[in-house]
Amino acid sequence: MLTNDHPAGELPGSGAGRSYQVRTYGCQMNVHDSERLAGLLEAAGYHRAPEGADADVVVFNTCAVRENADNKLYGNISHLAPRKQADPNMQIAVGGCLAQKDRDGLLKKAPWVDVVFGTHNIGSLPALLDRARHNQQAQVEIEESLREFPSTLPAARESAYAAWVSISVGCNNTCTFCIVPSLRGKEVDRRPDDILAEVRSLVDQGVLEITLLGQNVNAYGVSFTDSPRDRGAFAALLRDCGRVDGLERVRFTSPHPAEFTDDVIEAMAQTANVCPALHMPLQSGSDRMLKAMRRSYRAEKYLGIIERVRAAMPHAAITTDIIVGFPGETEDDFAATLDVVRQARFCAAFTFQYSKRPGTPAAELDGQLPKAVVQERYDRLIELQERISFEENTAQIGTRVELLVATGEGRKDASTARMSGRARDGRLVHFTPGDAEPRPGDIVTTTVTGAAPHHLIADAPLLGHRRTRAGDAHAAGLRPRTVGLGLPPVGRPIIEETTGCSR
Repeated sequence: MLTNDHPAGELPGSGAGRSYQVRTYGCQMNVHDSERLAGLLEAAGYHRAPEGADADVVVFNTCAVRENADNKLYGNISHLAPRKQADPNMQIAVGGCLAQKDRDGLLKKAPWVDVVFGTHNIGSLPALLDRARHNQQAQVEIEESLREFPSTLPAARESAYAAWVSISVGCNNTCTFCIVPSLRGKEVDRRPDDILAEVRSLVDQGVLEITLLGQNVNAYGVSFTDSPRDRGAFAALLRDCGRVDGLERVRFTSPHPAEFTDDVIEAMAQTANVCPALHMPLQSGSDRMLKAMRRSYRAEKYLGIIERVRAAMPHAAITTDIIVGFPGETEDDFAATLDVVRQARFCAAFTFQYSKRPGTPAAELDGQLPKAVVQERYDRLIELQERISFEENTAQIGTRVELLVATGEGRKDASTARMSGRARDGRLVHFTPGDAEPRPGDIVTTTVTGAAPHHLIADAPLLGHRRTRAGDAHAAGLRPRTVGLGLPPVGRPIIEETTGCSR
């Protein structure tokens, strides 16, 4: 159902009359979880606080991947302490990965927080807020395993035209730098028919683009009870999405190179609505570092995947993640990373300086590098990737692009009289609308006239403008909603009579 941001006639609930704000840190999974948190609060009678207004309830959905995420969160929470002291009825809740990690220790650092909840029980938030308000005492509830799949919870979507759809939660990998598996647990997969039901529900409300979400999407199916495991489950899911009428764009993030198979490449190339874009983390180009990171692939395999993707989809835009300064990284190791970057010619790279995280094996490794060494290598990597990105984007000048018009993507749009949108390959394009008056959610076709490392410019006259239901919904201030679909929440249907073992 499509709803206004502040729907009239809501059923009275525990939050009736109270406003909320959700502040999100970290990955796309957290962004989607925040939509679920908003849906839960609105179902309980809360309403979204207007932009710039103080909210009665502030929810922090947190990240724990990097140390600066911790510091930033506690700094932002501390800014609310004076307001909390002045208004005891105001509530602060902290959830997500940092809450799962720090647990009740969070209250020692920020005793003015009212509720702490983890990654496995986001559905508990309204009840915990009620309990904290009734008992006048902070509530901490952390589960050790998934209580319910988030898709069974209501969601208040942020966009009228693009939506996240979780296909799995958790991760079975044991990368030595990553704290996520210990905070989100082992991988649990949704049934294909549950996923497709959510996709169809979103498309019925006008959504044009969906992004399939998982910590390791191409391991999809690992938690099904099938024996042997169906390793073609993710490719089959992509093809199934291709059969959903009205769904124009399908993206996914993130795959793991160790499990990236040719059937996925074939499904991407042969399914018309699957976008020619691939985000595949590299982390390092050094085989020695990849082994230390416990990444179960090597540089040659990674480059081979890219070669096969480009053979099937010559114009695919490929992006990646890279860590600089992992413990023990030598100049030769770093040179190997630069070499892979030169060969891969990524459209863009999300680059990170290694951050030591307590509780991860890498935090105990010898050879932790000085900050100055890491910074110098990081600067060299950025310089190389910026040059490659600019060259790759410059090669787009003169090409025709179809854009899904977006909102909030262009910080200078007001001063340049441009609008912004995403091409099918994921590139950000700032374009001149002329007299067409496209709305976010509409589709326009234009010609690329300029380039920069991180975006394209299209100042040519529009070649086409298609008004869409998504554009209508955005203009009306409507957002799609999804609710629990009445299906078993996790895994394929269990067959009672089985032979052999199941997992």
